[in-house]
Amino acid sequence: MNVTAYRRGRTVRTIAASMLAVAALSVTAACSGGGDGGSDNAGKANSSASAPVSKDNQDGKENQDGKDNQGGKENQGGKEEATGGAAGDAGDAGVKDAKSQTQKSGGGSESEPVGDCDINKTAISLQNVKSPVNHMLLKATNKAGVDCKLVGYPGLKFGAEAQAATPVNEDSKPQAVVMLAPGESAYAGITTSAADGSGAEGGEVDSLEVFIDGSEDPKPVELPGGSVYVDSAAKVTYWQTDAQTALTW
Repeated sequence: MNVTAYRRGRTVRTIAASMLAVAALSVTAACSGGGDGGSDNAGKANSSASAPVSKDNQDGKENQDGKDNQGGKENQGGKEEATGGAAGDAGDAGVKDAKSQTQKSGGGSESEPVGDCDINKTAISLQNVKSPVNHMLLKATNKAGVDCKLVGYPGLKFGAEAQAATPVNEDSKPQAVVMLAPGESAYAGITTSAADGSGAEGGEVDSLEVFIDGSEDPKPVELPGGSVYVDSAAKVTYWQTDAQTALTW
């Protein structure tokens, strides 16, 4: 056997076997690398698909929905508050207007009270009347520059010797106090004596003093004709707003 040829053939086989082994290793490595790569990529893909939404993204979505809704509610509340405020302002204005009108009309607790008429600023006169008989009419006129009131009835003192004021006719009491604006007048009817002569202690008097409520000092009033007959039937009415009413009692 040719030793040289044998060695050559063995060497060729050895080289071929080595090449086959390297090729097999390359194929195996390639297959392994491809499989790993595919597994990693698939895992990453699955991880990306199944991963939860990040907190930032979730917050962003919630903020977008919640903020919009909350903002809308706040805007609605602001609108209601503005509407309520406008209604409140209108109500306040209405109250102020009503209060102003009350003050202008002289009513209400804040308006100045009307005081008693000042006897020194009140003109008082007396006159005879034809009917009814034995009657006279007392007239009081407000000469002050402000309103005043005449409370009750005038106090009358006929003659210097009179011990008491003339009694009042209680049936003549009006429903309200007489109020006088500047220049206005009030009236009181006076019965001087009984028409049928039944009165007692009668006599002629030549003077008259008149008192009004709120003043301590009397005012002398001139008697028509200088004197008048007065007896125990004499009476005076409450102050009235017109002469006819004053002479009815």
